[in-house]
Amino acid sequence: MVVSTPITQWGAFIAYFLWLLTVVFIAKIPFPLLFKRALIEIPFIFFAILMPFFGTGEKIQVGPFDLYREGLIAGSGIVAKGTLGVMTAIILSTSTTAREILRGLERLRLPVLMVQIASFMLRYVNVVNDEMERMKVARESRGFEATGVKHWKVLATAASALFIRSYERGERVHLSMLSRGYEGVLPHEEQIEHKATVWLKAMMYPIVAATIFIAQLLIGKM
Repeated sequence: MVVSTPITQWGAFIAYFLWLLTVVFIAKIPFPLLFKRALIEIPFIFFAILMPFFGTGEKIQVGPFDLYREGLIAGSGIVAKGTLGVMTAIILSTSTTAREILRGLERLRLPVLMVQIASFMLRYVNVVNDEMERMKVARESRGFEATGVKHWKVLATAASALFIRSYERGERVHLSMLSRGYEGVLPHEEQIEHKATVWLKAMMYPIVAATIFIAQLLIGKM
């Protein structure tokens, strides 16, 4: 709905932003944590800032700068919609565990193969990280310290060795799963029956967003 909202409807984007801040408060997400994780958007903001300076068509005088109108609108859209999208992703990842997200995608009928791949990735990413840490300790114990371009060859060799070790570890894990009767679907835990109040709280987020979207459509037609 945020993506479908015209960037000229600033009132709708302000309402979206205020609603997301309300959700952040309800979810008890610390604002410093929200800000820290939102820094991932900085490269896109930098790109959006440059857009008004390049393009064709009508120009707008803003102080000492001549900005292209189309570029200004496009850049504003990237900043506004990107910020709201990043905030939504942060709220989801902070308030919901990875296992719950995967179970939810499965219940939403996402292809089973994609769910299984994501599940294995999350399950064994720590294994790969541990392997990488052991290799790092081994290099440092031998007096290695990457300080410049001349050490890139060693780091590249370490990265290739990490890939081979991770691949071999994955093969062993897969064979052990097959020996235990794995047939392409992970075993399901007993599903918990949620009360109506839980479903109502969960639906509040899309309902309010849909209300804002419909309201801006009606206002735009007046």
